[in-house]
Amino acid sequence: MARMLPPRLVQQLREHFHLIGPLTRLDGQDLPVGAESAEVLLTMSGIPTEKALIDALPGLRLVSCYGSGIEFVDSEYLKQRGIALTNAAGTNASSVAEFALGLILSSTRQILTSERFLRSGQWKGNSVERYPSVPGLEGHRLGIYGLGEIGLQIAQRAQAFNMAIGYHSRTQKVVSYRFLENLLQLAEWADVLVLAARGSTQNYHIVDTQVLNALGPQGHLVNIARGMLVDEAALCDALENRRIAGAALDVYEFEPEISTRLQSMENIILTPHIAANTHSAQDAQQQRMLDNTVAYFKGDRLIGRVC
Repeated sequence: MARMLPPRLVQQLREHFHLIGPLTRLDGQDLPVGAESAEVLLTMSGIPTEKALIDALPGLRLVSCYGSGIEFVDSEYLKQRGIALTNAAGTNASSVAEFALGLILSSTRQILTSERFLRSGQWKGNSVERYPSVPGLEGHRLGIYGLGEIGLQIAQRAQAFNMAIGYHSRTQKVVSYRFLENLLQLAEWADVLVLAARGSTQNYHIVDTQVLNALGPQGHLVNIARGMLVDEAALCDALENRRIAGAALDVYEFEPEISTRLQSMENIILTPHIAANTHSAQDAQQQRMLDNTVAYFKGDRLIGRVC
């Protein structure tokens, strides 16, 4: 284990395998006794799995990620070494999608700011001090960047709010939703822009000043993907100057550190990377890791193999 895994999963793994770890360092130094013979590395998406650690595990044949992210795994080096890489893609899609809708509603309908309005004693009844009206979602445009399984489930749920759905993805899908040629066009078209794409070098700070300006002063940004997709300084500028109406983030570039500038904003919702924190998603992610570990040692086909 690169890091400590959930207790139930640890117990299940120990029933079948010799389990080593968690590691105290990720640079291949100070490995626990027996690590040099380890064949499977169990890790998480936010943990670096780089050349030094891979080289320090000469028996390594499989890297298994808890969750869907693989952005901090040196997948190219694993390919060179002939080491398999798996993740839990799809296991948390429903949970993340429903949370995304919660953030969309919270931001566009100003649920948290209206609660603060009430708690502060400003509300004197709608005939006296009515909270300002907002546009709502019906008939408005939802732009989804990344129409994988999570993006598709967000789109399906948003249709219940009678929203128009547009998207940009690496490939055009066979769906009824409107395809936009790039993220900039998607932002120009959308009233709400949701990020549901992978963390990658190609997507690093892809939401920049230009994209935020295209989203416009009535637009909302929601990120349930990876923090690295958003230039946080540009986002803060856009929020401070009201060049977008609001934002809701569940992920951040330097988790768990959150800039004080972001935290000072009134027109942003910040949650601690909890979109996949449901019993069903966590159970499914744990089962996927266990199933792939069993499959590897039995010589069976791996599930969700990335390389």
